[in-house]
Amino acid sequence: MTEKPDTPPRRRAPGMTSEQRRAMIVAAALPLVAENGAAVTTSQIARAAGIGEATIFRAFKDKDDVLDACVAEAVNPDHVLRELASIPLDQPLSARLIEAAEALRAHLARIGAVIGSLHASGHGRGRSPGDRPPPGSREASMRVLGDAVAELIEPDRDALRLEPGKVASIFLGMPFTRLHPTSGGAEATVEDFVGVLLHGALNDPGSVT
Repeated sequence: MTEKPDTPPRRRAPGMTSEQRRAMIVAAALPLVAENGAAVTTSQIARAAGIGEATIFRAFKDKDDVLDACVAEAVNPDHVLRELASIPLDQPLSARLIEAAEALRAHLARIGAVIGSLHASGHGRGRSPGDRPPPGSREASMRVLGDAVAELIEPDRDALRLEPGKVASIFLGMPFTRLHPTSGGAEATVEDFVGVLLHGALNDPGSVT
């Protein structure tokens, strides 16, 4: 009888680290939280992540811990910072700022969807201040976003009346994330906001004092 060659033992794929597992669960939970708020169940999250429900509770202490991690991920500026860093600096300044505005609008829309849905469903009410995000977290996020936008503006420093950091600060303060029609029905676009920022609202800047 011919002997069969020994079959080499199958190697198991390396398992996830605890941080990777948490990130995977949060990524699956975010769209569910944006849609359902605090009413989302850990069973729904487990199905979306393709894992058993018990795995969630090995990564998080309870559902509130999952929801808090979703809020932290929604406000995390890392994703939008990568998008801003990918904008080519050889484009005209207006094109760079339009791309930046669209990236920031998407980032803020995600924050609004997640936090708005959780707030509407009662999550976080009655919690102690120690359970809330640190008060400086928003300021730190805006600071790094301002630095990233200033880097996009820097190549045109010599053409500007203000230094790039100040232009970036004005840019971040513009309401391009809330493009609602006015009472007259006219709708401002991202291009309109960028145009006013760079060129003003007047056809002839010297015609009005």
